[in-house]
Amino acid sequence: MADAAKALFALKGYKATSIEDIVSATGCSAGNIYYHFKSKEGLFLHLLQEWDREWESGWKEKERLYPTSKDKLIGMAGQLFTDNLNHPLTKASDEFFNNSEKANDVEERIAEMIAGYVSFNRKLLQEGIDNGEFKPFDTEKMAVILDSVIYGLSQHSRKLNRQEALSLYRTAMETFLYGIAKREG
Repeated sequence: MADAAKALFALKGYKATSIEDIVSATGCSAGNIYYHFKSKEGLFLHLLQEWDREWESGWKEKERLYPTSKDKLIGMAGQLFTDNLNHPLTKASDEFFNNSEKANDVEERIAEMIAGYVSFNRKLLQEGIDNGEFKPFDTEKMAVILDSVIYGLSQHSRKLNRQEALSLYRTAMETFLYGIAKREG
C-alpha cells in the first residue's frame, strides 16, 4: 500500500492525491487506510519517516568515509542535497509542509521529526567538540541553526542546476564552520 501511495504522491503531488486515488491504486479500502494511518496526512508522514530511515541508513554507510567532524558536516550536506534532489517525494513534501491545515497529532509528529534532525545535528557537533575540532559552544542552539540552514538550502536550491546547488550547500557548510568575519591577528 505504501509504495503505491508513494508513487501517487510523487506523480500527482500531495494536494492533488486523494484517499479515493489511493484506494483505487492500492485496492485497499478507505477504512483500512484510516485504520492504519488515520488520515492522508498520517499516511504521508509514514512515507516521510520511511524517507528519513532510508537517509539515515545511507548516511551510516557513508559516514565512515569522512575522517573528521568537519568532513562529516560537508559530506552530510552533500548527501542531503543529493537525496533531496533525487527523492520522488521532494515536491510533494514541500506541498505538505507548506499546507497550513494540519491536525494536532500531525503537528506533533512533525515536531518529533524536526527534533530528530536537531538531535542528529547536536550529536555531530558534540563529536566535533569532543575530538577538539570545534571550540565549545551551545550545541543545542547550533544544532537548531544548522537545521535551519539546511532547510533553507533545500528551499533555495530547487531552482538551481545541480552544480550550482551543490556549490551552495558546500559554501553554506564552510560558512557555518568558518564564519565570514575576518580574524584579527
